[in-house]
Amino acid sequence: MDWKSKRIRTILETALVEDKAARDVTTALTIDPRLRASGTIVAKQPCVVSGLGCIPAFFEIFGKLNPATSPAQARFEVVSHPEIFDGVRVKKGQTLAVIRHNAAAILSCERVILNLIQRMSGIATLTNEFVKAVAGTRTKVLDTRKTIPGLRALDKYAVSCGGGVNHRLNLEDGILIKNNHIALGGGLPAALEHALKGRKPGQIVQVEVRSQEELDQAIAGGAESILLDNMTPAAVKKAVKQIRSALPGVPIEASGNMSLKTVRSYALAGVDFVSVGALTHSAVAVDLSMRITASLS
Repeated sequence: MDWKSKRIRTILETALVEDKAARDVTTALTIDPRLRASGTIVAKQPCVVSGLGCIPAFFEIFGKLNPATSPAQARFEVVSHPEIFDGVRVKKGQTLAVIRHNAAAILSCERVILNLIQRMSGIATLTNEFVKAVAGTRTKVLDTRKTIPGLRALDKYAVSCGGGVNHRLNLEDGILIKNNHIALGGGLPAALEHALKGRKPGQIVQVEVRSQEELDQAIAGGAESILLDNMTPAAVKKAVKQIRSALPGVPIEASGNMSLKTVRSYALAGVDFVSVGALTHSAVAVDLSMRITASLS
């Protein structure tokens, strides 16, 4: 993750502005502006870590939102154990990072830092559970576009921290003919034909199928990737056999209400990928806390 990219910095700055972090009245009225402190982020449950890079980025942006801050007050340091980084699983009680900074700055940024790392680590942790569920098979776990508006880049990075694979980042990123395209595009054969003729060099045309008829049409039309949607594991296994025979080498994906209880049965049906919307739309934020204590330097 490039935490210095303009896109990511905009997301982080928006979070600080939304919380009016630079106008924290409680901290301004109660904390000596010269006081320095240490903030220790602690995991209150086992989890896979994601988002640690946001910490220094938030403080750099916060400093720009407070141009009157003196150099001494703006000085900060973020320290973590060499073995703690994005993608690592930690135990309950482990320290993720220690922040040494002006006390007021830590207090004003505390909530946005925790909010982001908690959400990202929640996504990474859930993703890792799905990855472990299909371990030993050929199947990889994909995310979807079912992300929080504005946070997709962070959500998808968190998926990668959990061992998952990113699908399309946006609608320009790939061609996927879904049920509504089929319904409005004159049927699957017509939609597929138009996509194959009009696509740019290097673009793969993937087709979502929901029935035996659509599967037959996708194979006959030369689909370059097939997504089997809302089928039973038995139906998926049968479809995989048909696709492998007719279109060797074509990537096969299964989707539709994937859960930790069912995902392995789909993986054992022989698909290359399972896409799981729950990774980003239903992940529960992990429980983290920040312990802040005054320091002498």
